[in-house]
Amino acid sequence: MKVTVIGHWGGFPNTGEATSGYLIEHDNYKLLLDCGSGVLSSLQKIIDVKDLDAVLISHYHYDHCCDIGPLQYAVQIKSQLEEIIKPLPIYAPDGDFFRLLKWEDYTYGVKFNEDSLLNLGPFEVSFLENIHPVKAYSMKIKCGDKVLSYTSDTSYFDGLIEFFYNSDVLICECSLYDGTDGTKSGHLNSSQAGMLAEKANVKNLLLTHLPHFGNIYDLKIQAEKYYKGNIILTSYLMEIKI
Repeated sequence: MKVTVIGHWGGFPNTGEATSGYLIEHDNYKLLLDCGSGVLSSLQKIIDVKDLDAVLISHYHYDHCCDIGPLQYAVQIKSQLEEIIKPLPIYAPDGDFFRLLKWEDYTYGVKFNEDSLLNLGPFEVSFLENIHPVKAYSMKIKCGDKVLSYTSDTSYFDGLIEFFYNSDVLICECSLYDGTDGTKSGHLNSSQAGMLAEKANVKNLLLTHLPHFGNIYDLKIQAEKYYKGNIILTSYLMEIKI
C-alpha cells in the first residue's frame, strides 16, 4: 500500500500546495481520501484523473471537500473525451452537501455512517464518528495484514484509542501546539496526537492538517514527549509505503 500526501494544511493551502487529500494505492486501485482546496491540481502531478477509482470524504468542511466540484468537471470533460467510461463513486456522510455529489451521469454519492464497512478494491474501510462541529469520521483502512488509520478532524476522546489500536500508520491531525485547547473547535494538539499514538500502540505517526502559525517543527518535538515511536511531519507530495 502506498500513500501520497496530496495536501496537508488545515483551513487553507500554502501557495502552490493543498489542504487535506491523500492518494492511497494498491494493486493498481487508486482511492482519494478527502478532496480539499488545491487537491485536484496537485493530484494531477501524481496521476491522471481518469485513473481514479473512488473518492472518500470524511466530512463537509471546505478544507476536506471543496475540490469535489472541480473534480466533477474534470470527470465530465474526460468522459466526454471518452477517456473515462464509467461514473466516479464518491463515498461520504449524509448531510446537505451529499446531494451535490450526484453530477449528471459522471459522479454519484454513496452514504456511509459509523456502522458501515466498505469494500473498495483491495481496501476494507471502517468508521468512527468524531467530535467535531459537523459530522466527521475517523477511518481505518485495512489492506491485507496492514492497517492505515486517519483521524480526519476531531477533538480527543478515548474511543479513538481502541479504534486505532495497533495501526501500522496513523495519519493524525495536529492543528494546534501543546497547551492549546482544541475542544471547542474539534481539533487535536500535538501532545494529544502523541498520547493517542502511544496509547493506541501505533507503529508510525504522521502529523498532518498543519497550522499556518508558529514553527511547525515544534509539533513533532512536542509529540515526541508522549510517543516513543516513529513520528513524521507530513510534507507536500510525500510518499509513504506500508
